[in-house]
Amino acid sequence: MSNLKRLCIYPKDIMCITGRSERYSRQLFKKIKAHFGKEAHQVVTFKEFSEYTGIEEDIINQYI
Repeated sequence: MSNLKRLCIYPKDIMCITGRSERYSRQLFKKIKAHFGKEAHQVVTFKEFSEYTGIEEDIINQYI
């Protein structure tokens, strides 16, 4: 059970990865949701975050 990982990313994760403020992270999160046509109740995956920002998923997984 311990090797299960999350599939979705949150603004706090974006803060850690980018080193930017919480406000910037929430704005980026909203932009990603809009870009992929997500509704408010839907989550953003690491893959979508990776595609949008151009940061490789392997690098993202190191921070999580």
